[in-house]
Amino acid sequence: MSEAMTTDLYEVTMALSYVREGMTAPATFDLYVRDLPPERGFLVAAGLEPALDFLSGFRVEPEDVAAYAAAMDRPYEDLEPLLGLGFDGEVRAVPEGRIVLAGEPLLELTAPLPQAQLVETYLLGQLSHQTTIASKAARCVVAAEGRPVVDFSLRRTHGPWSGLQSARLGAMTGFTATSNVAAATAYGIEATGTMAHSYIEAFPDEETAFRAFARTHPGPVTFLVDTYDTATGVATAARVLRELESGPLGAIRLDSGDLGEEAVRAREILDAAGLPEVRIVASGGLDEYAIEELIHSGAPIDVYAVGTRMGVSADAASLDTAYKLVAYDGRPVMKLSSAKATAPGGKQVWRRPGFADVIGERDELPPHGGAPLLETVMREGVRTAAPDTLDRARRRFDTDLAGLPPHARRIRHPAPPRPATSAGLARLAGRVRRRIEVRLAAGGEVGGGEVGGGEVGGRQAA
Repeated sequence: MSEAMTTDLYEVTMALSYVREGMTAPATFDLYVRDLPPERGFLVAAGLEPALDFLSGFRVEPEDVAAYAAAMDRPYEDLEPLLGLGFDGEVRAVPEGRIVLAGEPLLELTAPLPQAQLVETYLLGQLSHQTTIASKAARCVVAAEGRPVVDFSLRRTHGPWSGLQSARLGAMTGFTATSNVAAATAYGIEATGTMAHSYIEAFPDEETAFRAFARTHPGPVTFLVDTYDTATGVATAARVLRELESGPLGAIRLDSGDLGEEAVRAREILDAAGLPEVRIVASGGLDEYAIEELIHSGAPIDVYAVGTRMGVSADAASLDTAYKLVAYDGRPVMKLSSAKATAPGGKQVWRRPGFADVIGERDELPPHGGAPLLETVMREGVRTAAPDTLDRARRRFDTDLAGLPPHARRIRHPAPPRPATSAGLARLAGRVRRRIEVRLAAGGEVGGGEVGGGEVGGRQAA
């Protein structure tokens, strides 16, 4: 599938109309997140590198025109005006790894209007998804307070490509390793892995399984100890590890139950066996909330393996991201829709100490102490520099995180759902009764109607 095929049909129809109407003057679009999810204090910009790769190779080929025509059930000749359209515009963007806030352009693109329109879906998809996952991973790192966090997300992400991105974004924001072989190979991330419960179950007993695993993997090993009885599993692992003299990098993994309590018991068993340097790895449904709780409870866990909840950003799986026209043919434009108004014209975001960011016009003078976030990364469809590296993105993140105010770093827990109070239920019952009375007065039937749009327990009913 070519780059030009990765588009939405409505973009094709608009681009075709623009070409036929001769509307090919430069257009500027801003891509930004309207609002932070309720529990987020910051976002981490990500997805720019694949977006630039996409733009560099974007060109509408004959097979793309054929696909457009087939999707629209129109002759090839009707869509032929789009043939050969490529991307030769300018891109200004926030480099990957920078911490950003709501309303700030992650990317600003200027190109002939049909080009700028056709690339919308891919750019939105890449930057939205990757910024979502990078922000979730960053929160896990913040919650761990310096303890290693590793990526175990591959088997639960929305497909292998999503898993590859999750491993990369985890490494960008401070994860120390990944279980994803492809990601480790592609990005130079340290690979890590242990064993599954099925491995233990395939052997007659845990000790036999541990010894077989150690024979195949003579280096430092990590034994999964909670397949049957955790305390027995830890004692068995301690016995095998002591005989192996595995050293400080040997470990056990806890994957179920009350991880805090199990870690305390495991630490006592390991210490009593003379293995104070054997580490405890925890996994199983972890996210920043669980990590923070375990650390604040004093659980003696050395490494946190995070999977599903990071790989899909379970508590905030999407961002309210927009790609909006802000200028066309030298004329600033804006949208005035309720709750979705846009600011006209090209912009710059100025980062001041304490993240007191200012959004201004592209060419205006910076405020005192302000440094620009948006950098020119593409001109005339060509990158202005070599592709960015994961190490540079990681350094940007580390620098920004160090300067982030404490209130923005705080792990904000979701508010518990408010129960329907007796007063709220009484109001709801009153509305139902009034609707029934109105229908009866009008000679209508009772039943089959719908009740909605009211408040239950002080909240808008969905």
